[in-house]
Amino acid sequence: MKADIQEVKMIRNREELNALRDKTFKSMDLRLDRIDDANRNEIHILVCGVAGCASSGSLRVAEEFEKQIKENKLGMDVKIIKVGCFGLCAEGPIILVCPEHVMYTKVTPDDVDEIVREHIMCGKVVDRLLASDEAHEEIRNRLPQIPFFRRQERIALHNCGIVDPENIEEYIALDGYQALAKVLNEMEPDEVIDVVSKSGLRGRGGGGFPTGRKWASSAVVKEKEKFVICNADEGDPGAFMDRSILEGDPHSVIEAMIINGFAVGAHQGYIYVRAEYAVAVKRLGIAIYQAHEYGLLGDNILDSGFGFNLEVRLGAGAFVCGEGSALMTSIEGKRGEPRPKPPRSAVKGLWKKPTVLNNVETYANVPQIILKGADWFAGIGTEGSKGTKVFALGGKINNIGLVEVPMGTTLRDIIFDIGGGIPNGKSFKAAQTGGPSGGCLPAEHLDTPIDYDTLTKLGSMMGSGGLIVMDENTCMVDLAKFFLEFTVDESCGKCNPCRIGTKRMLEILTRITEGKGTPEDIDKLEILARNIKAASLCGLGQSAPNPVLSTLRYFRDEYMAHVIEKKCPAGVCKSMLKFKIDTEVCKKCGICKKNCPVSAISGDKEHPFVIDQDKCVKCGVCIEKCPFKSILKNA
Repeated sequence: MKADIQEVKMIRNREELNALRDKTFKSMDLRLDRIDDANRNEIHILVCGVAGCASSGSLRVAEEFEKQIKENKLGMDVKIIKVGCFGLCAEGPIILVCPEHVMYTKVTPDDVDEIVREHIMCGKVVDRLLASDEAHEEIRNRLPQIPFFRRQERIALHNCGIVDPENIEEYIALDGYQALAKVLNEMEPDEVIDVVSKSGLRGRGGGGFPTGRKWASSAVVKEKEKFVICNADEGDPGAFMDRSILEGDPHSVIEAMIINGFAVGAHQGYIYVRAEYAVAVKRLGIAIYQAHEYGLLGDNILDSGFGFNLEVRLGAGAFVCGEGSALMTSIEGKRGEPRPKPPRSAVKGLWKKPTVLNNVETYANVPQIILKGADWFAGIGTEGSKGTKVFALGGKINNIGLVEVPMGTTLRDIIFDIGGGIPNGKSFKAAQTGGPSGGCLPAEHLDTPIDYDTLTKLGSMMGSGGLIVMDENTCMVDLAKFFLEFTVDESCGKCNPCRIGTKRMLEILTRITEGKGTPEDIDKLEILARNIKAASLCGLGQSAPNPVLSTLRYFRDEYMAHVIEKKCPAGVCKSMLKFKIDTEVCKKCGICKKNCPVSAISGDKEHPFVIDQDKCVKCGVCIEKCPFKSILKNA
């Protein structure tokens, strides 16, 4: 795939890399928070161009900016750059005007004229579009004033929202490929592994296995052919961390994979990314092409004698292919199914050759660790979980988006400080961490520091970083059923415990949510869950029962209400709902009767309005339309 860049500058050694960095940095320093030159005339308008903001119209906003800049003859002084994710996804489309670092949110093409006329041409902030509610006379450095960013510490995401992901020179300007140059010119393979090991970096894709130990176990195997793989098959519902890194900073992953190859003696790498990530796939292709053109992939990289090549392989959206051995089977051109262990992939992986597999976020940390040192990274986080973690914050939360915080940050800080709390004055009920493989944590654990070991003790897991927030209106039994439906659908079917066991669990949960369950069903559910967890072949089956086990642990009273009282406390499970009209409040206006889609409501001015429970489909239209709040749910 060809890249839209200027004349290619083949980089043959470290000196040429440094020269290109220094030259390009001069045109980028105004995007950084450390810029001190208040009198600069050049302005960069950074527009979020990744999937989330693009779907809400950011590319149309960028086009309108280009049009306005041209019409006002500002092209010499103003540049429009499409960058990666800023993180504040709920407020898109987002733009950032530099060097002042003024962030505008929910920008439409109709707003562009005002921004150009007021801010770009006159230096006046358009207060109504600011990300923060506060208005300040001083227009510089507003970004740190936004609560969403105040508590974050970006390592894996440090370039996202700053560099043009389709321009390798911008990555190089911000010390890109400097870690690779350091490794190839100053370090031996075992020294690289030692730095990664001492940093305490653990895999960010699921179980948190120590990255340095994984690399070391492959490095000691004496084989001529080895492989490194990046797992970008991000399949958890609500998770988009890896996608955002690939869309906003693909070269960080490429650089880390070359370093990994050097450390373990591999010369070929594969990035396995799901085909649905169209923008990520496109930008990966451009980044790999550019790296080859600039001499940073291929033979004799930076005159070191080391060569490395990289290919993208597309997945078809099978959740099980996020499991390492199933992913490798898929790359080999076979049906994606897990393999029994041992042997581990570090010994016999892709095509039965030693293979190291890490996910996108894990790799994104590596260049920074090499440049800044193991002690720097190990100084962030907790004793057993070093560094930061990227979370996709979603569900019933005001600031839906992507956040990166030090390990050990509490749920309360993420949800109420960074996330802005629960919408509509509702109360917090639980947080689901780790996606379908994780568990639900109740309000009593809001002040628990989030790290690998703590989450495991509480019956959940870190997973890839999905963090779904639930409010008081969430039925925890229905939530467990939702995740079981997902895992049943995604099971590869290779082993009986997962294929049959999860199906039986789903049948039990369905009975319970339909009001047909018994207390014995809860016991059966728990026994099944523990057996499936112990006997399944791969991580998908072993972790599939986690949402059920954690909701049974913390919300057993809701299960008991479903099977004994035949009542859903949250008013979600339709089979148990009953709508009733409060005759003392009802004004007999007839609006509910008029809007009922199944004619389940009868009554008139002379007779009270009532709901026929046999006809009612629990759609909730009557509650929505009644202006007097006279219809009660689950009364």
